[in-house]
Amino acid sequence: MAALASWLDARAHGGRWIVRLEDVDTPRCVPGADHLILRQLAACGLVSDEPVVWQSQRGVLYQQALDRLIASGQAYPCGCSRKDIEAALQAQGLQRERHHAAVYPGTCRPENGGLQGKSPRAWRFAVPPEPALVNWTDLRLGPKTQNVATEVGDFILKRADGLWAYQLAVVVDDAAQGISHVVRGEDLADNTPRQILLQQALGLPTPRYRHTPLVLGMNGEKLSKQNGAQALDLADPVSTLNRAAARLSLPAAAGGVADVLQRWTASWPHGD
Repeated sequence: MAALASWLDARAHGGRWIVRLEDVDTPRCVPGADHLILRQLAACGLVSDEPVVWQSQRGVLYQQALDRLIASGQAYPCGCSRKDIEAALQAQGLQRERHHAAVYPGTCRPENGGLQGKSPRAWRFAVPPEPALVNWTDLRLGPKTQNVATEVGDFILKRADGLWAYQLAVVVDDAAQGISHVVRGEDLADNTPRQILLQQALGLPTPRYRHTPLVLGMNGEKLSKQNGAQALDLADPVSTLNRAAARLSLPAAAGGVADVLQRWTASWPHGD
C-alpha cells in the first residue's frame, strides 16, 4: 500500500518515483525476495523512474557519514549489552514499557566515563539536549512532536554485529538521492524525529513526510506473514490495487492498470 501511495504522490506532484530496497539487515533477507518485490511492483504498474538502489551495497556512504558524526563528537562507541541496559534502567528505578525498546540511559557517553574498560560493540548518536522537542508536520497525520532524549535516548547508528541501523542508512540515502517527499507506513512515523536530528547533525535537507494507514491483521497488528497476510494476486493486479486504494480512501476504479492509476493520481492530494 505504501508503494501505491508513494507512486501516486510522486505523480501528483510531477516528481519521480524512486525504489530503494532497504536490505541492511542482511541475515533476515530471503534470497530472491528483492527481485520478487520488483516483479510484483511492475505487475501493478509501479516501476522505478531511476535505477533501483540496494542499501546493502552502500556501506561506504554510511561509514563516511558515521565518520563525520564521530569527528564532530556527535557519535560515540557503546559497549553495553541489552542486559547491561536493562540493569542500568532498573538501577535508576525505570522500567521498559511493554512492546517498546528500552530508552538508552547514556551509560557509555563520554561525559559519563565512556566505555570504562568495555569493548566497543556499537556506535550511538549522541542526542543533543536542545532542542528538547523535535516538531514536524506530517502531511497526513498533522503536527507531531517527540522528545527523543527521554523517549528514545541515544540511538544506534551501527549495530554490534556490524550492520548499519535503519536510521542512518535512510537519512544518508534520502539526501544522496535527492528525496523531497517520503511516503511510508504509519508504523514508521516515530522514526521521523530521529532522522530529523541526524539530518541536522549532518547538514542534510529534511524531506516532507506522509505516513499512510496500515493494513491490520485480525489481532490488530500490522498485517504480515506471521498473522495471515496472503501473497499478492498478480493474476488480477487491478483488484490488488483497488484493495490498497480503498485503505487510502480512494474510489474504486475499473479498467486496465494504467487507467486506474491515472484516475487515482487525479484524486490524490496535490497541495504539498
